[in-house]
Formats: sequence, structure tokens, C-alpha cells
Amino acid sequence: MGFFSEFKEFAVKGNVVDLAVGVIIGGAFGKIVDSVVNDLIMPLVGKVVGGLDFSNYYVALAGQAAGLTLADAKKQGAVFAYGSFITVALNFAILAFIIFLMIKQINRLKREEPAAPAAPAVTPEDIVLLREIRDSLKK
Repeated sequence: MGFFSEFKEFAVKGNVVDLAVGVIIGGAFGKIVDSVVNDLIMPLVGKVVGGLDFSNYYVALAGQAAGLTLADAKKQGAVFAYGSFITVALNFAILAFIIFLMIKQINRLKREEPAAPAAPAVTPEDIVLLREIRDSLKK
């Protein structure tokens, strides 16, 4: 089998195509979730905590002047940007919670009703036949 024919067989397998579709849908879904977190939830969190914007909290490590935005402070030297970390960590926690709720809902919808009890493997005719065999073996 040639290299190209082997690659063609691999590339057109259902699993590879399914993975490609999953990655594309996942990318689009990621944008939706980012918008939910950044545009809907984070403003509410900011309002609850008094309008604070954590993303601009930092400690200047290169003697930058106080009151600069994080971007301006980074241009002047090293900064310890703990506010960005808090924002990212909070975004992650919110995102994880939203994904958890969605997966929980999907799993609830996917649950199948309990299966009906399986029919007995041995029929009454089989029992009679087995009794006859047992009795003949006893003789």
C-alpha cells in the first residue's frame, strides 16, 4: 500500500471527519461562550464588586509611575500583572460552571428510559426437556 493511498484511507475515515467537525463546532462554541462571559457575566460581576476592573491591577517591577494602565506599564518594563490572572481565573471558573450546566442538561436529555426486563433465557419447553434429560441420566 502506497503512502498516499494509506494517507487517503486515514483522512477519509469517519473518525477524522468527526474530529474535524468537532474542532470547527468547538471553535464557534468557544466564541459564543467567550461572549457570554465577557459581555454578559463579567459586567455583572464588575457591578457587584463596585465597578472594579481587575485586569488593570499590577505591581510595577521596573519603577513605573503610579496610575498607568497595564498596557502602558508593560511598555515601560516588567510588571506583576496579578489582576489579569484574577480576571482569567474568574473567567475560567464561570466558563467551567456554564459548561457543567450545559453538559448536565445534555446528559439529562440523553438519559434513556429504563430497559424492559429481558425475556427469560429458558422457555417452559426447555425446562421440560431438561427435566427429561435429568431423569434419563439418573437411570
